[in-house]
Amino acid sequence: MTHTIKEEGKYTYIEAGKGTPLIVLHGLMGGLSNFTGVLNHFSKKGYQVIIPELPIYSRTLLKTNVKSFAKFVHEFIEYKGFDEVILLGNSLGGHIGLYHTKLHPEHVKALIITGSSGLYESAMGGGYTKRSDYEVMKKKAQEVFYDPAVATKEIVDEVYETVNDRNKLIKTLAIAKSAIRHNMAKDLPKMTTPTCIIWGKNDTVTPPNVGVEFNELLPDSDLFWIDKCGHAAMMEHPEEFNTILDEWLQKRGF
Repeated sequence: MTHTIKEEGKYTYIEAGKGTPLIVLHGLMGGLSNFTGVLNHFSKKGYQVIIPELPIYSRTLLKTNVKSFAKFVHEFIEYKGFDEVILLGNSLGGHIGLYHTKLHPEHVKALIITGSSGLYESAMGGGYTKRSDYEVMKKKAQEVFYDPAVATKEIVDEVYETVNDRNKLIKTLAIAKSAIRHNMAKDLPKMTTPTCIIWGKNDTVTPPNVGVEFNELLPDSDLFWIDKCGHAAMMEHPEEFNTILDEWLQKRGF
């Protein structure tokens, strides 16, 4: 990435732009670079875009869960001195954003979720029994996207390395169980934070009906679809993703 990674105390993050804080939360195997398009676009549009590295593999097993990560996000917001932020999360990041918003609604002026967990998990930590087989892991990484070419060798290598690291695999499975345990179906109807839901029509990890259910359960949400798109819309269709989000933020006055 062209942006400098900052390391301050326990926080590692990328930051660009000035204005309304827009904090981006990555997924289980998603690096900070997955949001390059979002960072480059919105940092020039009056937003201070910040992508913190979530402590997915660095916490103790007892603290490897959605609630603990939501607490980390809250501490990071306090560390940065922000009163109100916009949260954007993909996959597990969306779930963490939702859970943080449930706990601290006064600090979240808007929420954006894409391919978020929290209602349904398609074996998020499953399918790793053949983890030593590179081709199997390559296919698993490609299935995340509508266009398998998006799963570059770098992405496949990262997945392969992660699931073949015993410590990381154990934590991946712990997070998958935590995501199921922290199902948010009962919480969502009470959450009035304006929410933008952007979903891939061809998402096989969190299928389209999950996006529909989020939209039905959240009191103040708008649902947008991206065609020929899998689980990571901001990576597969960055321009369309940014256009949808840009228009929504403007319409809502954020």
